[in-house]
Amino acid sequence: MSDAVTLEVIRHGLLAAAEEVARNLCRTAYNTVVYEIHDYGIGIHDAAGDVVADAPGIAVFTRGNDHGIKKSIEFLGVETMEPGDVFLLNYPYWSSAHTLDPLVFAPIHIDDALIGFASCRVHVLDLNQKDPGYVLDSTHASQEGLVFPAAKLYRRGTPNQDILNLIRFNSRMPERTIGDIQAQVAACHAGVRRTQELAAKYGADALTAAMSEINTHGEKLARIGLSTLPKGTWSATDFLDSDGIDTDTLVKLHVTVTISDEEMVVDWTGSATGVKGPINVPRGQTEALSSLIFKSLTTPDTPVVAGNFAPLRVVTEPGSVMHAVPPMPTFTLWTGLLAGEVILKALAQGMPDRVPACSGGDVCSMMGLGVNPRDGRQWLEATNEAVGFGASAFADGEDGIMHLSEPGCRNNPVEVLETKSPMIIDHYGYRPDTGGPGRFRGGVGVSRVYRFTAPSTGICLVYKTKSPPWSIDGGGEGVPNRMVRNAGTEREKIQAGSYNRLDAGETLSNQTGGGGGYGDPFHRDPAAVARDVRNGFVSAESALKSYGVVVNPDYTVDEPATATARGN
Repeated sequence: MSDAVTLEVIRHGLLAAAEEVARNLCRTAYNTVVYEIHDYGIGIHDAAGDVVADAPGIAVFTRGNDHGIKKSIEFLGVETMEPGDVFLLNYPYWSSAHTLDPLVFAPIHIDDALIGFASCRVHVLDLNQKDPGYVLDSTHASQEGLVFPAAKLYRRGTPNQDILNLIRFNSRMPERTIGDIQAQVAACHAGVRRTQELAAKYGADALTAAMSEINTHGEKLARIGLSTLPKGTWSATDFLDSDGIDTDTLVKLHVTVTISDEEMVVDWTGSATGVKGPINVPRGQTEALSSLIFKSLTTPDTPVVAGNFAPLRVVTEPGSVMHAVPPMPTFTLWTGLLAGEVILKALAQGMPDRVPACSGGDVCSMMGLGVNPRDGRQWLEATNEAVGFGASAFADGEDGIMHLSEPGCRNNPVEVLETKSPMIIDHYGYRPDTGGPGRFRGGVGVSRVYRFTAPSTGICLVYKTKSPPWSIDGGGEGVPNRMVRNAGTEREKIQAGSYNRLDAGETLSNQTGGGGGYGDPFHRDPAAVARDVRNGFVSAESALKSYGVVVNPDYTVDEPATATARGN
C-alpha cells in the first residue's frame, strides 16, 4: 500500500484525469446537449469496473457506467479486452440507460496487464429509433433503435468501420451522431493516457493499491455517515402521469426504505408491473438513482467512488417499472429521474429534519426538431428546465435550479437555442406563487416560451403534472409542472409528455413546478414574506391568503401581533 501522501496525490490525479475527460468531451462534441447541458457521465474505474473518480454530469450515469462495464466483462471476458480497444454498449438492460445514451469505455493496460477502465456516456441524437428525437410510445425494445451489446468500436487502436458504417446508415443525423461517439472515444483516450502516466510515475502496483484504498476509504466514510441516520422502516408512494400509452392511468412508484446499523435497503416491491409504454427503467438505473439519495445522506461532501455504496442494498421485482427485462421498452427514462424523490418522501417520515420536501419533481425537457430554413439541414435542439426545490427544516428551497437527478447539469442558453434552430424565446423568467407556502417556502419554478418560426416538431418531456409536489410538517404543496401549447390563444392546450407537430408561429410554454413548503406558513417571518413579494416570488394576494400577511405597495407589512392571529 502507498504512503498516505502518495495515495492522496494519486487520488487527485485520478480526479484530474476524469475532469480532463469531461473537458475534452465538451470541446469535441457536436451536440449542445453534451457541451452546453453536460448530459454525460464520466468515470475512471478499477479493473473490476468500480468507479474511483468521476466528473459530475448526470448523477445516475456514473453508477450506471459501473453496471455497464461489469455486464460487459461478464459477457466478453477480460481476456478479450486488449490495449487500444474501445467498446460501445447501449443495450439498455446492461448499459443502465436507453439506446440514445450509449456507454463508450476503454480498458487501461500497463504492460498488457488490465488495471482499469475509462468511461464516457452521453446522449446522442439518433440511432434509428422509431421516431426522430425521442420515443414516447414504444411498446417493445425493437422499436427503440440500433443496439450494440458491448461491440468493439476500436480494435487495438484501429476503428471498426463495420460498426461506424452501421451507425452512418442507421441514423437520421449521422454526422452529429458519429461525431459525438468519436468525441466519447477521444475523451476515453484522455482518461487512459492520464491514468497510464500516473502508473509510470508512481508504479502500477502503487496505482492499483491506491484504487483499492480509495474505495475502502469510501466505504468507511459511508458507514460513518450511515451511523448518524435514524434507524427504522418507512414507505411512500408517488405517481408518474402515464406510461405514454395509457395516458389516463397514473403509474405507481412504491418504495420501502429500511435503515439499520449495517445497511440501507431501498425496496421497490409494490411498484407498477406490466407497464406497456417506455417508462420502464433497467435495474442498473434503479441502483444508480437509489445510490444518488444514499450518497446525499451519507457522504455528500466527497467525490463519488464505488465504496460509498457498499452499505446500500437495492431490491426490485423483475418485470416491474423499476426493473425492466427484455423486451420491455425503456426509452422514456423519466421514471429513473423522478423516483429519487419517492425515496425522500419515505425518509421524510423518519428524518424530516434531514431531507427536503419534494421539488418541482421533474426534469421538464423540451426538444425541438425539423428542417432549418436557414440552411435546409435537419436540426435538433433540446434543453432541460429548472424547477423549484423543496424547503427544508432550515431554509427556503432554491428557486429555479436543475432537478436533483442532474446536479452537474445546466440548461441550454437562449442565445444558443435561437442561433442553432428556428426558435425564438418569447419569455423566460420565474413562475410566481408556485413554491409551496411554509415557515420555509418552497422554491419557485420557471417559465420559458418557445415560438417556432418554421414547421417543426416539439417534444414535451414532463411526467409529473398530475400529482403535486409534497410538503413536510404542515407546509403547502408546490404547484405542479405543465406544458402549454399556444398559451393565451383560442388554440391553447394544457398537456404533459407529448409529441407535437407545429406550424410556424405556434408556441410551447414550459412551466415548471415549485417545491413543497416546510412547516406552518403562518409561522413564517413576515419580513421574509414581504421580501418574497418584492422579489416577485409571491404575489401580494398569496401573501395574505397563504401567510396571513398584508404587504403594502411599498413592501411594508401590516400584520396581527401573533402567528395564531394570522391563522385566524
